[in-house]
Amino acid sequence: MSDPQGRVLITGANGHLGRRLIAKLAGRRPLRAVVRSERAADQVRALPQAQQTEIVVLDYADAEALTQAARGCSHAIHLVGILKEDSTRRYAVAHEATTRALAQAAEAQGLRRILYLSILGSHPESANACLASKGRAERILLEAKTPALILRVPMVLGEGDFASRALRAQAKASIVPLLRGGRGREQPIYAGDVVEACAHGLSEPDLDDLALDLAGPESLSRRALLERSARLHGRRPRVLPLPFALNLALAALLETLLRDPPLTRAMLGVLDHDDDIDPSEACARLRLELTPLDEMLRRCVGPEADRS
Repeated sequence: MSDPQGRVLITGANGHLGRRLIAKLAGRRPLRAVVRSERAADQVRALPQAQQTEIVVLDYADAEALTQAARGCSHAIHLVGILKEDSTRRYAVAHEATTRALAQAAEAQGLRRILYLSILGSHPESANACLASKGRAERILLEAKTPALILRVPMVLGEGDFASRALRAQAKASIVPLLRGGRGREQPIYAGDVVEACAHGLSEPDLDDLALDLAGPESLSRRALLERSARLHGRRPRVLPLPFALNLALAALLETLLRDPPLTRAMLGVLDHDDDIDPSEACARLRLELTPLDEMLRRCVGPEADRS
């Protein structure tokens, strides 16, 4: 059996959360970052903590390669996933095949726990293809021999990430198109809180074979989120309501015409999912204190973010 405080395997380590996790854990735990290309490896090597981190390039769905990468590890954090399918990336591979390969590798190498970052609303029987695939990946881990902890999260806001840049651009615009006029609900969580949750999720007791819903401290309409973000810039954008049915029809047309559509029906459904949960159980189990929404927006969306 691997050392319970041994090396941590991080798949998808070049992503925004992966890089944050490396910065958080480097020096505290030995790390092995798994990425799927040399370009992604270069993103990890550019980190100040790269000298303390092993980097492995492989196909996430290759169980044999993952088994070799997991040698000497005690835990794994699985960050691999996609929001949008195209002609080369499919949910079944990105979610289910990669998770199945990691479960096989973890069993072969005797890992003590896999932590999987999923999406709030995921369920195997979901009508949404992305959320259903994520739910099936969760089920693979929960039925595997290696103990697993599933953390389902909504929109994550972190300094310099795509979601924050997009919200900041909307906050500074004059007119902002919003699905259903922004009536849908968001419950954004700070990226630093997700990283903290993952760090605690590696070693806290009584978290095996468990799925926890985790989100930020406030659920509010997308319109209200836009307005609070805009106030930080002294702006008051006008909202242009977009009918959901019209966007759904457009997404279906783009899927028919293009190999790599910019918008798909599944992606649209995830983006328009209403998030409104009580995160208190997850916070208690993970010993997590959530960053207040106003502080999150100040760091990630406000003028301070423009200077970073």
